[in-house]
Amino acid sequence: MSYFDAASSSPLHPVARQALLAALDDGWADPARLYKEGRKARLLLDAAREAAAEAVGCRADELVFTTSGTRAVHTGIAGALAGRRRVGRHLIVSAVEHSSVLHSAESLVTADGSVTEVPVDRTGAVSARAYGEALRPDTALACLQSANHEVGTVQPVAEVAEVCRAAGVPLLVDAAQSLGWGPVEGAWSLLAASAHKWGGPAGVGLLAVRKGVRFAAQGPVDERESGRSPGFENIPAIVAAAASLRAVRTEAAKEALRLRELTERIRARVPQLVPDVDVVGDPVRRLPGIVTFSCLYVDGETLLHELDRAGFSVSSGSSCTSSTLTPSHVLKAMGVLSEGNVRVSLPTGTTEEDVERFLAVLPGAVTGVREKLGAGVPAAVVNENSLVVDALGKRCPIPVIELAKVIGDVPVGGTVRVLSDDEAARLDIPAWCEMRGQEYVGEEEGPAYVVRRTS
Repeated sequence: MSYFDAASSSPLHPVARQALLAALDDGWADPARLYKEGRKARLLLDAAREAAAEAVGCRADELVFTTSGTRAVHTGIAGALAGRRRVGRHLIVSAVEHSSVLHSAESLVTADGSVTEVPVDRTGAVSARAYGEALRPDTALACLQSANHEVGTVQPVAEVAEVCRAAGVPLLVDAAQSLGWGPVEGAWSLLAASAHKWGGPAGVGLLAVRKGVRFAAQGPVDERESGRSPGFENIPAIVAAAASLRAVRTEAAKEALRLRELTERIRARVPQLVPDVDVVGDPVRRLPGIVTFSCLYVDGETLLHELDRAGFSVSSGSSCTSSTLTPSHVLKAMGVLSEGNVRVSLPTGTTEEDVERFLAVLPGAVTGVREKLGAGVPAAVVNENSLVVDALGKRCPIPVIELAKVIGDVPVGGTVRVLSDDEAARLDIPAWCEMRGQEYVGEEEGPAYVVRRTS
């Protein structure tokens, strides 16, 4: 079995396991107590904080440990907004932020604040200029992930941080995906991360708040973690998180070169092996171990099950695998195909043989799923230049499959109207048109999606 979903959670690093077991014996006592056991626990906690702060690139007294990366994000955003409430209640986020950031933004809007969502290009990247244009006199905080969790695109954090600094606005960086590969460059103000992304134990996050940033912790607080993360610290897990962060950083340069070569191989060969595939994300400015592609005419959930049976654990941003039946907000913001989406994120230690086995299995898995989805929605003739495909009630990828079947039945210049109430069709039909060189005319009431044949 090959685990290819490290972007969701990395396997526990051997160093983390060793540190965790050792700290279970010495780190169980209350670090706030002055007796021997408490002092020993305090030494472990302080050492872990020093190590983590060094990796982040901040002072030890600027960093606190939280119960998760999500909690770090929520605490950071809430505290920064409260600390700058006299400035205003306007928040800037990118359209591809992690859900923890977007949920915080939703809460702000519910509480009569305002949010500006900065768009991204087709690679998933923002521009510093767009952040500058989004700044307002009442902007209290801006947020930007260091690298995207679904497609691996690295964001221009340093440039955005400089724009925000010039305007006197703090920037919170979600560094969950990138921190294991290196520190975040630029004049950021707050930073959040999660240990299970770099091979540490789940249940440990960190939040760094630079000195000088106005910050007011929200909710009930206590004397622990500077009042920013209440509750008894899980010292063994914290020690393991810091130890594994230091370990992966030591290996990062060499491992990045190796994983980048493997993902380059996947990016290059998947379109050769599987027809009608769109490889998404920035081809250059991206994390070493992540590669994402979408397959036309494929049900994402069925494809993931097929790959699982073949011994590969991968993830997907396809609406076909979503309980909400809506496509990934990241893929939607990028304007790329979502159906049949596969995210491969290679953990440390992935071998060339693992990747070659995946490339050998993938074409057959995709072909098998496509054969099962023969669809069969009939097309109604309106006139010799127009067809209507009634795909109402059909989930992705059926609407696109039926569009592809009938586009050749109308003359060049003719149109096909696809009736579909599947949310993914709003994204996938325009993406299909771009991939196949056809003209997407637009959406009509129905909902109906109109495509004109151009070749």
